[in-house]
Amino acid sequence: MLEELKERVCEGNLALARAGLVAWTGGNLSARDEEHGVIVIKPSGVRYEEMTPSDMVVVALDGRIVEGERGPSSDTRSHLGIYANRADIHSVVHTHSRYATAFAAVGKPIPCVLTAIADEFGGPVPCGDYAPIGGDAIGTEVVAKIGRSPAILMRQHGVFTIGPTIDKALQAAVMVEDVAHTVAIAMGIGEVAVLPDAEIEANFDRYRNRYGTEAASHGVSR
Repeated sequence: MLEELKERVCEGNLALARAGLVAWTGGNLSARDEEHGVIVIKPSGVRYEEMTPSDMVVVALDGRIVEGERGPSSDTRSHLGIYANRADIHSVVHTHSRYATAFAAVGKPIPCVLTAIADEFGGPVPCGDYAPIGGDAIGTEVVAKIGRSPAILMRQHGVFTIGPTIDKALQAAVMVEDVAHTVAIAMGIGEVAVLPDAEIEANFDRYRNRYGTEAASHGVSR
């Protein structure tokens, strides 16, 4: 069942590896199928270069394995906890990408010091409290602390991103690492200044509601 979704979830996981956001067997991406009441998620302990769509695991929303020859990711309960409380979310990504996870290691949010951060995240990228792996605690903390951002850092753990589609969850994972890298370098150069709230709101609104449409209306592509 769900062969097309398995292919898309596998490709999404491989995209994490191509973007340099995961190492060895760490990290995972899942997607939800509302019609069947299941998620499809990366298997546990499989290296990305060896992964195929047939390795993906189908899991019911109550955690039962519905289909798959391998065990699901050890983060499956975290993903399920997010889906259970966010009907708008259809894909979840978890990485230990280097710079974003450095902020998580010290328990600090990524401050909103760039227009790109305001655009994508609508403010600072939040950092949730530490929560143990394997149960519902991480999903609960993500839902409680993520706000309107599509990304959250989990203290002493890593990054979770969410989206209405696989592509949007992937975009957030790529962008949070990109801005974390830039901000970390900037902090080493000197003091950074947080954007004023009005500028954060203006940039977030423009990016969400008008970006890409203004150019198209004038016959310009970008």
